[in-house]
Amino acid sequence: MATIKKSLSTKKDGQGYSQILFRVSIDKNKKLRLRSGIYIPENRWDAVKERMSYGKAIGAERGEMTDKEAKLKNIEAKLLKLCEVFPKETLSKEWVEDALLACENIEPSNISAAYVTELIEHYQNPDQYKKVSLFKLLADFRNNAKKKVNGKREGNKSDVWKKNFDVLIRALHRYEYFIQLSDSKRKDFTLDIDTIDKNTLEDIESYLRNEHILLDEYPKIFEKFPANTDTKRKSPKPHPRGNNTISAMLKRLKSFINWAIEKRITANNPFIGYEGTISQKYGTPYYITLDERNQIADFDLSNRPTLAIQRDIFIFQCCIGCRVSDLMRLTESNIIDGAIEYIPTKTKEERQKTVRIPLNSRALEILNRYKGRTQKNLILPFISSQKYNDAIKEIFTVCGITRNVTVVDSVTGKEIQRPINEVASSHMARRCFVGNLYQKVQDPNLIASMSGHAEGSKAFARYRAIDDKVKKEVIKLID
Repeated sequence: MATIKKSLSTKKDGQGYSQILFRVSIDKNKKLRLRSGIYIPENRWDAVKERMSYGKAIGAERGEMTDKEAKLKNIEAKLLKLCEVFPKETLSKEWVEDALLACENIEPSNISAAYVTELIEHYQNPDQYKKVSLFKLLADFRNNAKKKVNGKREGNKSDVWKKNFDVLIRALHRYEYFIQLSDSKRKDFTLDIDTIDKNTLEDIESYLRNEHILLDEYPKIFEKFPANTDTKRKSPKPHPRGNNTISAMLKRLKSFINWAIEKRITANNPFIGYEGTISQKYGTPYYITLDERNQIADFDLSNRPTLAIQRDIFIFQCCIGCRVSDLMRLTESNIIDGAIEYIPTKTKEERQKTVRIPLNSRALEILNRYKGRTQKNLILPFISSQKYNDAIKEIFTVCGITRNVTVVDSVTGKEIQRPINEVASSHMARRCFVGNLYQKVQDPNLIASMSGHAEGSKAFARYRAIDDKVKKEVIKLID
């Protein structure tokens, strides 16, 4: 097994910094001396422990040292991996230096003999490899991406996934065109999978965040690549995007990059070291109590028969907790031995797991009320999801459920107060089911078996926050 010793060069650069050097011992007869390309002040090196010494470094200096230490460890890990997967005859000083340059943007764990050999060929002979445009690659990924079923990649991604990926493709087209129009020095700018770096990602994120205000100044962008292709929508103008929306778009781009690396189309991973918006954040979930649910269920809507039907559907959804996309496809065949059974569409790409929810008396009463009165054997007389959401807001208003709740603004990410009837939607029924069950039985696995949440879902951590708040209020009673 190869070993590595590190030392500091006696030579100094213009800043008075010295380079960290490697002495790689492959066996007792073969040793390589290599440069790390990392320079540090002499007083920041511990020669005995062969590592950086932070001492009293603070602020920017400490941040710089932390970054350099991470890079040093990364290079060292790659050196050891190269020594592990290649015969010692291959490992000359020049070859290892080329290999490190070729592997600059891949993780040490991804290094294999075949992969690195191909990367070095690309690195040493770039003109021999025909360049494929980024958008051709994006289209290939979009059209051929596979979903996971029982842990295996099989079957094509859903139409909804493809539609969301198309949104990303159009946005990247507009970003590229925006750079061409706005920067006179980069009129020929094109996005290139091999040269996109973390700075490019930061620029793309900034563009996505501010695109809605660029319409007036650069109308050609949206004429050539419209914000949406749905001709039924009245306005083609882009709306302000919040962190979660931008995060979802960047995650799709990251999936594409990972695919390209896996297919050996590129070795470039711009997400290494990227610290922009990539994680989605949600506030504490708000939901109606069982008393409020019952207030809605028992409210007299005899003078509003159409609204009463949508009220019944909402209450039924509160009783089974499924997503609206699953609710609206349930038929009589999903009712088995007094329970609803279905496979959630959101998570069936990862696993084919049947969810079973016993029907309580209120749910059974609603089903019996509409039995034989629906089309296509559906369990209830559904309308479109958008009209259903509009009806839910009206139902809350009519029934007097109008208290204020704290929500996170989707654009600013800040907490604001809104009347619950203004933010109510079909997902409120799902939260009503999960939240009230969690208040009764704090068993995420039991509830997930009925709600269709993936195992280990982070959603329940948000409900625990509510539970803790309730406990603190109760404890105050014995102050």
